[in-house]
Formats: sequence, structure tokens, C-alpha cells
Amino acid sequence: MTRTDLRTGSHDLPVSPALEEFMLTGWADTEHRDLPVDEVADWAAARRARLHRMFPGERLVVPAGSYQRRANDQNHRFRPHSAYVWLTGDQSSDGVLVVEPDGEVTLFLRPRSGRADGEFFRDRVYGELWAGRRPTLGESSRRLGLPTRHVAELAEAVAVAAPTRVLRGVDGHVDSLVPGRAGGADAEFASVLAELRLVKDAWEIAQLEEAVAITTRGFEDVVRALPTAMRTSERHLEGVFWQRARLEGNDVGYHSIVAAGAHAATLHWTDNDGPVRDGDLLLLDAGVETRSLYTADITRVLPASGRFSPLQRDLYELCRRANDAALDCLGPGAEFRAFHRAAMTVLAYGLADLGVLPCPPEQALAEESGLYRRWTLCGSGHMLGLDVHDCAAARADAYLDGRLAAGQVLTVEPGLYFQPDDELIPAELRGLGFRIEEDILVTDDGYRVLSDGLPRRADDVEAWMHRIGS
Repeated sequence: MTRTDLRTGSHDLPVSPALEEFMLTGWADTEHRDLPVDEVADWAAARRARLHRMFPGERLVVPAGSYQRRANDQNHRFRPHSAYVWLTGDQSSDGVLVVEPDGEVTLFLRPRSGRADGEFFRDRVYGELWAGRRPTLGESSRRLGLPTRHVAELAEAVAVAAPTRVLRGVDGHVDSLVPGRAGGADAEFASVLAELRLVKDAWEIAQLEEAVAITTRGFEDVVRALPTAMRTSERHLEGVFWQRARLEGNDVGYHSIVAAGAHAATLHWTDNDGPVRDGDLLLLDAGVETRSLYTADITRVLPASGRFSPLQRDLYELCRRANDAALDCLGPGAEFRAFHRAAMTVLAYGLADLGVLPCPPEQALAEESGLYRRWTLCGSGHMLGLDVHDCAAARADAYLDGRLAAGQVLTVEPGLYFQPDDELIPAELRGLGFRIEEDILVTDDGYRVLSDGLPRRADDVEAWMHRIGS
């Protein structure tokens, strides 16, 4: 027997002319729905106006992106680029915002697959019978407060001569329509888009407050699930938190870190497949992404049994004191890097008290040394918003080397991580990891802890766990 070709190709069944004709008839007229205007529409309009003022006389192109392949013919759930969401409020795939040199704005969208051709039942990615109903162009225009056109008309629109900047690396097709400009114009555009998002408006702050509130309820769910997790694994706790995220929000804002025992010393542990044992500490770093796509990012260290051991308590409180020192540095006009330096000073002296530093803490803290970082390694915080590491494309002088401003939201999260194979530390420290992470709003006169619904002192953590779990 000769086997010449075993490929199966598409799983689509053939469509006969009779079936084609039959599928195109007999549908109710549901072309137009009366959708209310999104509450974000006016805010997004103000953001677009700010962006246009930064680049007068230039065309600006911001794509949403398209589906990303997960495996074979399966795509990840779509999530648009954050700059696109910020400027439009839209969350559909393949959209492209175009701001013309005179400030005229058009949103190019892939609209509902109509009943006049076969896309609605033939196309597995965009067809309505496969993927659900997309809004019509008119519906999207009313809902978002924007003029809309079919995305198929984008190439013609951007072919009209004008100096053009594109947010590149989001949609390869859009990139191909406009040649890149010399001199880093597109890179500057990406940076400005990020920098404009550094200070949150009132609507964004409300979304982040909601994200934190849902995340707090998710942490409570995890505490209630700890007895079951000690019979199963970290996976159970990951699932419990994800259920809350999907129930009240859109999803988790990033892969949850559910790290019990020695896994807590792995800064970005996301396998979440280990056991949860009596006496272990659980480091839970998780955040809910709201349906508006803003995310929280909170970490707590929880004793699986509900009680810290004396050593666990001492190390936890050292981490908490470092967090307190960092918070004391926050406020409008403060250097962004100042809170990290304050936290590291507390941790370096604490490591000296533990007898693990190979030199005095003052020497370890010197820039040419940094030896204390063997047990801290990570930075102490980042901006937060539509992305968990928000505004990452912002230039250093506006962000890392800049100063805080009222309306910025950031995390504060110094930590200590003792690896299980570290022979330079006492055996009782090995395999312990600690991080307390707060979500902070910088205010006109200081700061506000958005995540203060979760306890931070060791005694309060124990009392909270007893109350929630009983």
C-alpha cells in the first residue's frame, strides 16, 4: 500500500450551490440595533485631541491588532493593543484608528458579516455563525462617537500623501501599508502614546478602583479554597481566582503567580502545579482585568495553615517595613526611583542583621556593589493601567528617571527571595519568598493605597484569614 498524501487540510465541509442559495435566504432583519453611547466616548475624544496636538499636520495610525495563533488553527482570545483601546474605547479585532493631519478622525473596522454573501456562515474566524455578531459600522459609530469606515478601505485612505506615523509591531498588514520614516518618527510616536497614558483621568482611576475591588474578592476566594488546595495543588487556587476574574471582569490581567513553598522564591512562577502543604507560605500575585481592560496587580504572602511561624513572621515584617519605607517616599514631584532606594535600604540592613551579607550594608548598597540584590533581584514597582506594566514604551526621562505626578497609578512591591539551593545562607532561610505589593494612586497631596482592602501586617493577615476562612 502506497501512502502518498495524508494531509487533511481544512475541516470545512463542502458547500453545494443549493446549500449556498438556501443559507442566503430567510433571515430576519437585525441589521441595526440602538446601542447607547459608551461612557468612555467623551474621555477617548479628549485623549485623541491631546494626541493630535502633539503631532499637528501629521497622519497618525493606531491599529488594534489581530488574532494571535495559539496552536494549529486555534487563536488566543483577542485582546486589542492598549493604546488603541485608550484612544477609541473599542475592543474589536482588526480595527485601525486614523487621525488625519487636520485632526479629522476615522475608525476603520471589520463590521458585521452581512447576509448578502457567504462570509457569515463560511468564515470560521469572522463569520457570525462561527464567532458571534460584530457591530455594524453604524452601531459602532453611535456607540463610540466616531466616524467609521470598512477596514477594506484603509489602504486607499493611507495612500493619500501625508507625513504619517504608525504604531508599528501591532499589525503586520497595517505596517506594510505605510513605509517607515527615517529618523525614528514611529519610535517617537510609540513613546508619546505611552507617555500620554502615564497620568490617568478620572474615568481610568474608577476602572482601576473596580479592578482592585474585584481582585480583593478574588484573594478572599483563595483563602476560602486553601483547605481544598492542600489536598490538590496550586492549580486549584489559580482556577478559583480565575473564576472570579471571569465572573466580574474580562480575565486575569496577567498570568497569576500562585507560588507555595519554595516556588515563592521564583519571581515569575506561573506553572502553578506544585503542592500546597501545611506550614508553607503561599505567595499570591494576581490581578483582575476589568471589562474595560484595566488591571489590578496585588501580591500577598499567606500562611497556608493560617499562622506564620516565628521566622516567617520576622521575614514577612521585614518585607512589610521595606514597603512602608517605599510608601513614605511617594507623592507628586518625588523621584520615581526614590521609593525603590528606600525599600532596598531597609532590606539590605535586614539582610545584614540576618548575617547573610558578605559586607557591611552601606557597601552592599553602593552602586558599584549591589551585592544585596542576590536576595532582592527585582525592581520595586511599575506603572499600572491598561497594561500590568503600563506605559513601558515611555522614555526614561518621563518615567524611570522622571518624577511622580498626581493621577499616576503604580505598584510598590519590594521582595526577598531565598533560593532553595543557596549555600551562602542558613538552611532555615532556603526556599522562602516574600513580596507585598500595593496598588497606589498618587494624589495632589501624597498618595492613596487602592489595595487597602487587603491586610498588610502579619497579625492582620492572620486575623483576616481566620475571619474569611471560618
